[in-house]
Parts: sequence; structure tokens; C-alpha cells
Amino acid sequence: MKRLSLQELNSGSEPALELDVAIVGGGVSGLYSGWRLLTAPNRPEKVHVFEMSDRIGGRLESIQLPGMHIPGELGGMRYTTQHEIVTALIEKVFAAQLTPVPFSMGDPATHYFYMRTQRFRANAWQQAQAEGSKFHSHYFLRPDLCGFSPDQLFNKIVYDVLLADPWFVQNYAGKVSNPARYDYRFQLTAEDWDSIKPRLTYCFPGAYHGMHVNDLGFWNVIKDQAGEEAFEYLGVAGGYYSNVANWNAAEAFPYMVGDFSNAATAYKTIAGGYDQTAYALADAFLHQRGSAIWAQNRLVNFEKTSAGPRRYSLTVFNGPSQKTWTVHADAIILAMPRRSLELLNQFNFFFDPETQLQRHRHMASVIMEPAFKLLMGFEEPWWKEHFGCTSGESVTDLPMRQCYYFGTDTHDSHSLFLASYNDMQSVPFWDVLESKDLEHWHPHPHKPHRIGTRTLEPQTWKKHARWTPRATSLAPQHEIDKFLDVQAPAAMVREAMAQVRELHGNAHIPDPYITHFKNWTEDPFGAGYHAWKAGVNVAEVMRYMRRPEPAEAIHICGEAYSDQQGWVEGALCVAERMLQEHFALAWPEWLNPKY
Repeated sequence: MKRLSLQELNSGSEPALELDVAIVGGGVSGLYSGWRLLTAPNRPEKVHVFEMSDRIGGRLESIQLPGMHIPGELGGMRYTTQHEIVTALIEKVFAAQLTPVPFSMGDPATHYFYMRTQRFRANAWQQAQAEGSKFHSHYFLRPDLCGFSPDQLFNKIVYDVLLADPWFVQNYAGKVSNPARYDYRFQLTAEDWDSIKPRLTYCFPGAYHGMHVNDLGFWNVIKDQAGEEAFEYLGVAGGYYSNVANWNAAEAFPYMVGDFSNAATAYKTIAGGYDQTAYALADAFLHQRGSAIWAQNRLVNFEKTSAGPRRYSLTVFNGPSQKTWTVHADAIILAMPRRSLELLNQFNFFFDPETQLQRHRHMASVIMEPAFKLLMGFEEPWWKEHFGCTSGESVTDLPMRQCYYFGTDTHDSHSLFLASYNDMQSVPFWDVLESKDLEHWHPHPHKPHRIGTRTLEPQTWKKHARWTPRATSLAPQHEIDKFLDVQAPAAMVREAMAQVRELHGNAHIPDPYITHFKNWTEDPFGAGYHAWKAGVNVAEVMRYMRRPEPAEAIHICGEAYSDQQGWVEGALCVAERMLQEHFALAWPEWLNPKY
């Protein structure tokens, strides 16, 4: 799939434009909604997408660094075959354009854990279990929990809570099992979980006895089941602080046993980058009559019109001209996450905080979870030659949290490395090193440089400077120069490499020749992914957000308010339900009718 040019995306304006549907947000849910609307038998005449940036894809962003053909993923990077809409789009609808490939997690025997200064291979738990012993980490777990890997302990906690509820045992006991000490199995379907989540009761003596699990946070449950030390252990060894954040425990249960702690889960991605999914949707959408994607056009506000040509008027700010223009539409789809919604004018009829209390309460029903990635390119795959590391991840309690060995270019030795993938409380560590003066970078760090009213002397300037990429035999200078403005700050790279070396126990790992970083916490995204708060009626809020005001043709869709948060599939499921419920679209023939 080719990238779309700004001409195809249309960065201009057309004042007084009239539309049947205006879609705000050029991420996957917005593009999918536009494509589905214009390919339906009962299609509207004109549907346009408005995107504030100069690219599409939202939190999917694949890049190709100079000197290699391997795509690097700054955002979402994989899917599973359990994600039926994503799988059908990739492997059926756009099979001619998209090529699915395995997203290898490698061999745990070749990966590292480094926690509380203890360095060991990622299969240490399983190896000890096979020998009839227990692997002891530097965490002081209860004696009955010692020897459990993080995934196994997650599964045990979920299993124990499920089996303690007599209602669950009566209805679903045959779908879960514990055939061996560390082996927990779950055959619960999505429909099963939809029934279980609002009904499951916490049946252990103590502070939470008799409460619905939906009203508890996952931290509450972990601490009560396994202790605070186990919570610390799972937060670190599980790789993601967001997994153990105090989000809705009932929502956490299927998420953990279905995605993260299920050894049978196999991941896939797209040759050329996962964001090719968004580009395939955009290309198919733009081939329909009455379509357009307006890039660098940010929605500011929308209002009802009493005498206008359409039901609503939208005020749009055009970046290149720095002027606003008006779009008229009969329906609006806000394909946006929570923070993007909050950045819209909050004093119009739809968001008025004095009259729309329920709307704001439901908007705030999800936790915005920070996420940060730092990609690096190396001339050689040092992790293979010196450490035997294969594709997959290593995990640490250092602020870098995770690294991924993305692989070596088949054309040469250049190799891609995700030096840091971190979330939640570790993101502020990197925020400090992400200088907000970076747009003022200039290529002469040995000369004084002026930023606003300040003059930075060379020694002061160094902490603001970006990492200096270097040309290689396979990445010439003119290609390197195209990536100067996306280089990570030099201090950030030095700190990240110090942690990479500590994780692997080797001071001689070379520096990268190029970098690229992304902090998804910054506006307009506000988060890398989202999670439901405890006590939320998730089914009710999801239904509400798809059309918050029954009398208005205004809709909200996307990953944030889905029941598969953090996944493209969640965004697509919400969009599909919205389209069927409120735009009278039929079930797509390419999608499993039982899904």
C-alpha cells in the first residue's frame, strides 16, 4: 500500500461545503465508518473525513528508517485472529493489498528479565517448573505464590475469583479448569463474558465481600488475592503498568486471560507496517463517489442550525491558511478518543458542562493511559550476535520497561530495535527529557543559539539538542537528513542506551545511528490507550456514546469507549455497531454473522 499524498488528503478548504455525514478523525474508526457508509446499498451522497494532522491512521503509525526495509511501529503493531473484523478486512476484503505476516514473540529462552537488579532469562519460571522446583525472583511473594510466572499468577487470580462465586460455578464451571498447579484454562466466549462481567460477585471474606467485581479496581482485587508485593511484581514483570492500573476488574479479567496471559495467543501484523490497514480503508473510501479526506483541518466547534442548508454547522480550522471555514452536515461522527473530545469547544449545546452532566460523566468513565515508544536503528543486530536474543521482548523495572527486537533487514545487516515501550507512571521519566524547545533545533550546537528571549550557550544547548544521526554505508546522508526533525533528544538517547546496556549486562553495546520517538500522551491523543474505570456500567456507556442524544444525529466511536480497549478491533466493533444501529447498515457479508 502506498501512503496518500497531501493532494489526495486535501489540505485546502471549501467554505459552505454541504455533506450528508461529516466524520471527524482520520483514524481507523473514522475511515472505516466512511468506507462502510459509501459502500452500502442505502448510501448517503456525500461523506467527508476531517483530520487535524497531515497524515491518517490515528494511533497507528508505521515508519521506515533510512537504511532498512523493516517497518517500525510507533503505535499499534499487531492483531490476533480472535479480532474478527480486523482479520476479515486484512485477509478477505483487502487481501489483494494487504499481506498478513506473523508478529513473532520469539523464544523466551533468548529474552531477558531484569528486575530489582536480578537478571535472568524469560523462561526461568517454566524451566524451574519442569525440573520440579520453583524459580525465586527478588520479590517476596507469599510461599503459595512463589514459582508462578506473571502470566500464570494473573490467570490464578482470575480463576480463583470466578470459582468462588456460586452463580459462576452453576453456569460456567465447565468452561474453566486447573489441570495442573500452574496451568489455568479458560474457554469462555465473548458472549459468556458479556453475561459474567456485570453479575460476577466477589465472594471472599473481608472488605470487598459481596461486592460486584465490576465495582472493584483490578489493583483492589490483586492486592486482596495475592498481596501488595504480588501487585508490584505483576506490574513490573507483566510488562505494562496499565495492566494492573486500578481499572474495572470485571473488564480486566477477559482482557488478561484472553490476550496477555494466554500462551496460545498468536499475533499477526501487516507486511510494510500495521498502519497499512488504515491506508487500505482510506484508499477504498476515496474511490467512492462523494468522498474526501481533509487533512490539516481541525474541528473547533459545531452548532445546530435553524435555517441553514443542513442540520449542523461545523467550524473547521485550516492549518495551512490559518483560517476557519464552515461545513454544513446532517450528521456528525466524532471518531475521537476522550482527550480529543475534551479539546473541542465545551460550551456548545452538545458539551455544555452546566446542562450535559451525564455526557461529561460518561466521557470521563475511561482512564487515559500514557504510552511512549523510542525506536532505534543499528548497523548490526547486536542482540543476536552477543546475547542470542530473537524477535520478541525483554522486560525490566528500569524506566525503559520493555524492549522489542524487531529484526534484521533481509537486504543487509541494519536492524530495528524498540529501545523503550513504556506506559503509565514511567512515561513522566521520559517527559522531562523531551524538550519542548526541540522545534528550535539547529545544526550548529557549538554556537550560541537564541530561543525566544533566551540565548543558549553551547554547554547549555547540549541538553536541548537532538540526537545526531549518522550516515552509514547503507543509509546515505541525504536520506538521514529527512529524519533530522524526528530525532529523540540526545539526553534521552544516552539515558535509554544506559538502561539497555544495564538490562543486557553489557557496557559495549553500540549507539544507534538513528532514532525516532513518539509520546502518545501529548494532545490531541492524550493517551496511548484507555481503560474503563471501576463501577462503570460499560454496556450502558458504550451504547450511550454511540448516540449520546437520541434527538441528535451526533455519534462517538473509537477505541476509547469499546470493550476491547487498546486494540484496533475495539474501534471497529464500536463503529460497526453504530453504523448498524443508527445508519441502518446491514451486516457486512464478509464478516462472520455469529461474531
